[in-house]
Amino acid sequence: MDFTSFELLAGFGVIFVAYLVRGIAGFGSGLIAIPLLTLMFPLTVVVPVVVLLDLIGSATQAVASRKHTDWKLLLPLIPVTAVGIALAAYFFKHIDTSMLTLWLGIFVICFAVYQLLPIPDIKGSALLALPFGLLGGLMGTLFGTGGPFYILYFSTRGLSKSEFRASYSVYFVLDGLVRVAVYVFGLSLLNVEWLPLLLMAFIPFALGLSVGGRVHTEIDPAIFKKMISLILVASGAALIYNT
Repeated sequence: MDFTSFELLAGFGVIFVAYLVRGIAGFGSGLIAIPLLTLMFPLTVVVPVVVLLDLIGSATQAVASRKHTDWKLLLPLIPVTAVGIALAAYFFKHIDTSMLTLWLGIFVICFAVYQLLPIPDIKGSALLALPFGLLGGLMGTLFGTGGPFYILYFSTRGLSKSEFRASYSVYFVLDGLVRVAVYVFGLSLLNVEWLPLLLMAFIPFALGLSVGGRVHTEIDPAIFKKMISLILVASGAALIYNT
C-alpha cells in the first residue's frame, strides 16, 4: 500500500498530537486520530493501526498507574462491552456504517458541550455500565472511538483524575485485546500491507505519549477539562464532515 510523503508527514503529525493528548488525559487518541487520519487513509487501515497503538499506550499507562485502578467500576462493563463488540463484528459485514459515523460525531459533540457548560457533575450507579459498555464496545470496534462512552460512565462515578486515568487505561487494555482478536480472527482486517505504516508511527506515538505523560502532573484540572472538550468538538465535527 503506497502513501505520499505529505500523507505520511501529516499522518505522523496527527499521531503525535493524538498521543500527546493520550499521555495527558489517558484517553482521546482515537477521537483525534481516527477522524483526521481517515481524511488521508482508508478506514480499514486507520482503525487497526490506531487500535494497536492505543493498546500499547494503554498497557504502558495501566502498568504505571495500576494502583489507582477502581476494579469495582470495571467489572460490570466487561460482559456488555463483549456484546457490543459482537454486534459490531456483524454490522461491519452487513450494514453501511456512514450513518453510525454521523451519529457518533453528534454524540461526541454533545458530550463535549455538556462538559463545557456550567452543569453540576452527574452521578450515577453501576447500571450505567449497561448502555455505555454496550455502545463503547460497538463504536470502538466499528470506528476505534468507543472512548466517549467509557468516559461518560467513569465521569458519573466520582473518580479523581488519577483514578479516572488509571481505570480507563486498564479497561482499554481489556477492551483492546478483544477487539484485536475480532479484527484478526473475525474480520481479517490485520495484514502486512500496512505494517510499515504501523512501525513508522511508533516514533510520533512514543514521543507524544512521553511528553503528554510529563505534562499530566502539571496541568490545571479546569484547563485539562476544557482542552479535552474542545478536542472532542473538533473530532466530532471531523467525523460528521467525513460521512
